[in-house]
Amino acid sequence: MSDVAAGNELDPEDQKIITLARSTRARVASSEGAAVRDETGRTYTAAAVALPSLRLSALRLAVAMAVSSGAESLEAAALVSDEDPDPGDLAAVRDLGPGAPVFHAGPDGKLRATIAP
Repeated sequence: MSDVAAGNELDPEDQKIITLARSTRARVASSEGAAVRDETGRTYTAAAVALPSLRLSALRLAVAMAVSSGAESLEAAALVSDEDPDPGDLAAVRDLGPGAPVFHAGPDGKLRATIAP
């Protein structure tokens, strides 16, 4: 995981998926929100699911939504959470987007780290 140096500006499309992940998290008062962008530019957002019989992280669910919608690859992913990204979540992103960066932001939307492949 590499910290982002102060002054580095994100591409507007990358900032957009952070904003979408943050909005999804806030809308359902979840512990985390995520968004992924596929090879065509479509975005998929998700919040963590915590039911008695089903637990899914936001990032894994966003990847699953992309796959179930026909995405063939991912360009980028974003996770908004107080916690560090789970290695299993990163593996799910790598399954579909081996070269996709994962932007980890805090609940305030401030970028904490960019996890490069």
